[in-house]
Amino acid sequence: MPHHIDPLHPWNIPLTEAAALQQELAARLVFDRPVGPIRWVAGVDGSYRRFCPDMWVAVVVWDAMTGETVEQVALTGRVPFPYVPGFLSFREGPLVLQAFERLQHWPDAVLFDGQGIAHPRGLGLASHLGLWLDLPSVGVAKSRLCGEAVDPLDEPGAWSPLELSGRTVGAVLRTRTRCRPLYVSPGHRIDLAGALDLVQQCLRGYRLPEPTRLAHHAVSAARRAAARTG
Repeated sequence: MPHHIDPLHPWNIPLTEAAALQQELAARLVFDRPVGPIRWVAGVDGSYRRFCPDMWVAVVVWDAMTGETVEQVALTGRVPFPYVPGFLSFREGPLVLQAFERLQHWPDAVLFDGQGIAHPRGLGLASHLGLWLDLPSVGVAKSRLCGEAVDPLDEPGAWSPLELSGRTVGAVLRTRTRCRPLYVSPGHRIDLAGALDLVQQCLRGYRLPEPTRLAHHAVSAARRAAARTG
């Protein structure tokens, strides 16, 4: 059945209020190991078309035990917030939550193509929407937003800590040899060790974990279909 998501706050607020809200919400994050097994893992990705005011998002629920896709939802809508580095969740969050509300199969955890607490105010996309969804959430980003780290060894599973202001906020994880690493950071209801375990549990020979890889393909297909129909 579709899942109702209780509102956490209004989205249409000024940038100065958004920054203060990020700091307030960051104080609510929990970093414990998830209780119970994680089998259904949702992957989330967003996509834009140049000079287009709309965006596309996809949520794919993937079964970590069977390796099969359980469900996918792709939506398009108007972008409600301008592009400002560090405020991606205000830009993508409302449409992502609409996609989650359409799911028939509620996931045990979520992997986001974005940051968790590896964020200047400790509230990247995975942390912010992890609070809204009240689910274990992990940021799996392709590039670094902030912090410092050394490159991990060139072997799958090697990682090095990502440090920000003397605090470990994530890990730089090598998922394939001779391939750029990923930036993994806990979002909500999971610690760094659990986040790394979950990401590696979802790897199937590609650079990206399978849920976000499938979400990337789903959102790209939806965007291309929209371009063909005008």
